[in-house]
This record gives sequence, C-alpha cells and structure tokens, in this order.
Amino acid sequence: MVKVDLKGVASATVKGKTYYYAWRGGPRLTGEKGSPEFLASYNEAHAQRVAPDGKRFRGIVTLYKASADYQGLAPSTKKNWSIWLDRISDYFGGLSTAAFDRADKIRPVIRKWRDTYADHPRTADFGIQVLSRVLSYAVDPLSSITSNPCAGIKPLYSANRADIIWTADEIAHLKRHASPEIGFAVDLAWSTGLRRGDLLRLSWSHIGADQIIIATGKSNRRREAIVPLYDDLRDVLARIPKRATTVLTTTKATSWSVEGFASSFAKAKERAGIEKNFHDLRGTAATRFYTAGLDERVIAEIMGWEEDHVSKIIRRYVGRNAATQAAILQLNKIERRT
Repeated sequence: MVKVDLKGVASATVKGKTYYYAWRGGPRLTGEKGSPEFLASYNEAHAQRVAPDGKRFRGIVTLYKASADYQGLAPSTKKNWSIWLDRISDYFGGLSTAAFDRADKIRPVIRKWRDTYADHPRTADFGIQVLSRVLSYAVDPLSSITSNPCAGIKPLYSANRADIIWTADEIAHLKRHASPEIGFAVDLAWSTGLRRGDLLRLSWSHIGADQIIIATGKSNRRREAIVPLYDDLRDVLARIPKRATTVLTTTKATSWSVEGFASSFAKAKERAGIEKNFHDLRGTAATRFYTAGLDERVIAEIMGWEEDHVSKIIRRYVGRNAATQAAILQLNKIERRT
C-alpha cells in the first residue's frame, strides 16, 4: 500500500475504533487508511469543500457545516451534531436533493433510517432533530427544496415527564447514599430549577444580594435565568462551603466536569435504588414554583424559558395533580377575599 501524506486529516477514537476525517469538523473518510478508497473519499471531500454539489444531499450537509447557523452552536453541541451529520451524509448523501421535495416518497426512507436506532428512542429522535435542521437550512436560506419532509414525523420518545418529580423523601433518601457534594447539587437543583450544565458552572459571582443571574448554556448564553433568593434557597447556599470560584465542587475542592459529576450522581442513585434522573429535579422546581402561585412570566424568567413557549413547557413539567393543587390554592385565596 502506497503511503500518501494527506494534509489536514483529523482522527477520533471511539470505543477503541479510529475514525478519520478530511479535516477537523469535516466529513468522515471511508476505507482503510492509505487505501485507494480512502484517498478517493479524501479527494471527493475536498472537492465538495471547494464547490459543494447542491444537487446531491451530501453537498447540502457540507454547506450546512460551513454555515453560520452550525458554526454558531456551542462547542459541545457541535461535537454531538458532527457525529450525526456524518451519519446523515453517509446514509442520504448519494440521493438527489430533489428527492427530499417529494415528502410522500422520502418520509418512508427517513423513518426507515430513524428506526435503525429504535432500540434507543431518544437517540433516534436526536438523529431526526439534526436531519430536520439540515433540511430546514435547505429550505431557507438555500431554497433547494420547498418544505421540510421531517415535519409530521412523530418522535419515538415521549418527553413528557410531568409526573416524574422528586418527593422530599426521595431527595432525603438519595442524600443519605451520596457525598455532601452531590447533596449540595441536588438541593441547589430543586431549589433553582437550573440545568445541570448551568449549575456546574454557577459561580459565587453570579449570586447577588437578591437574585442569581446566569446566562443559560442551552440558549448559547443568549438568555438568562434569574432566580430570586428566597429563604430556602439562601439556606441551601449558606450550607455550601466556599472552596472554589464555582459554587459546586468535588470532594477535592475542584470544579466538577460534566462527566465526573454524571458518574458520581449515577453511583449515588444506584446505591439509593432510585430511577429518576437529575434533570427531573428541574421539573420538581418548576412544579414547586407553579404550586406556590408564581405566574408564568416569573417562572419563565427563573427557568430561563422563552415566555411565549412557557405554557407548553409548564404542561410538560408540571403534573395534573400539582396543577390541581395550584388551582385549589388560588381559588381558596379568592374565596377568602370575598
């Protein structure tokens, strides 16, 4: 096999297998490294990079990767999406872009691809999410197709976790099987409603005299979560020792990595025999705020949600029983005034 020096080739090793890419963030190369197939895929990728062929769907994927829309994503999001963009290009790349303008013909093909991941519904739905974004880009601004054929494809995984909230007893039980550092994170999560990533980077400088203000990672720092410092939250913060610039730390007084925290939390949850997720503490906080009688605008501000979507999101997070209790509370207040 002839050894050829190919400039810019990037590699990544996943579960012991090495994958090669035409450039960092570029399309995945096929064939054994150094083989004619490998060289051909490298040359094709660079030809597409110079002048992507919009008539084939792999060209649309290449154009999307170079777009401001994709480049503006958070680094962690780009890393996750890059894997799926390669899968999409591998599977659909040889199809004509025009084929995606015939929804009745292409939807069964999309569903067939989605169903190869059906054993992991959230994974399958994530793949559809990425494909849908590329197709939306093909609609506008590229005008390569007239509509997005992913529209109307129902998700496999139900995202409604309204009835999966943590009870006070469950929180106390978990904390008995966890380190104090994990306990601090749990208390802060259900008291603030902040996402895990935002909690782990929350610093003492984000905490003012009357509120916590932090730009949310999910919005790529475009929106802020503004959490009022009510008495219970002040008590939680007072119990957490100040050992680093971040509020939450490991037992070694260093800031958490996402992976390190996820592993430690999973072990504590396993010891406690609890199936609920850390993210469900966010739903617990939303339920708490709702049943306390806070209006939707205030809840949106605390949770870092867009206000025009808050009603829909509250229905996803707040269970029917909690909503009923909130209604009773409000009606009783009205009755006492009359």
